[in-house]
Amino acid sequence: MSAPPELPTIVSRAFEVSRKAGYASFCRNETGRLLAALAATRSGTMAEFGTGCGVGTAWLRSGLRDGARIVTAELDARLAGAAAVIFDDDPSVDVIAADWSTLRHQGPYSLLFLDSGKPSEVGVDLIADLVEPGGIVVLDDFTPCEMWPPVAHGRVDTLREEWLTDERFTAVEVMIAPDASAVIATRR
Repeated sequence: MSAPPELPTIVSRAFEVSRKAGYASFCRNETGRLLAALAATRSGTMAEFGTGCGVGTAWLRSGLRDGARIVTAELDARLAGAAAVIFDDDPSVDVIAADWSTLRHQGPYSLLFLDSGKPSEVGVDLIADLVEPGGIVVLDDFTPCEMWPPVAHGRVDTLREEWLTDERFTAVEVMIAPDASAVIATRR
């Protein structure tokens, strides 16, 4: 078995910042590689709602095309401050210490990365108009499910069901690891 591919420098830096901040909830490498690949297909402005210490942002940045930019919002000012250090000298990334709703008026976005951890905040109706036609929404932190409707924690996963069936998007759930999946939705 060979070693995993090296991490991009910016991602390694973000992991170090997370470690120093004592923050252990961050974007998995499998999700990160997906984000980098998708970011490489985008131009314009991308956004992330829920920066944490910037690991997901770093993965997006590692795939960023020239001329594109990322804006990311983190409610916890301490975490946002830690993430901002990673991108101090990078004019392509803006880290904002604020609720994600402050980014509503900076769209539409070509790619939007959301954590599915707060279903009431990432429903399709709240997010759909923030993404440009052809734009992509990525929601992570799902547990793979082989049944329909999708079930998580003993009940129907209405957030996943909503994203996979909304007529404004063409969406798919992809396994990124045996224990993790993401929903990728493209705005029609």
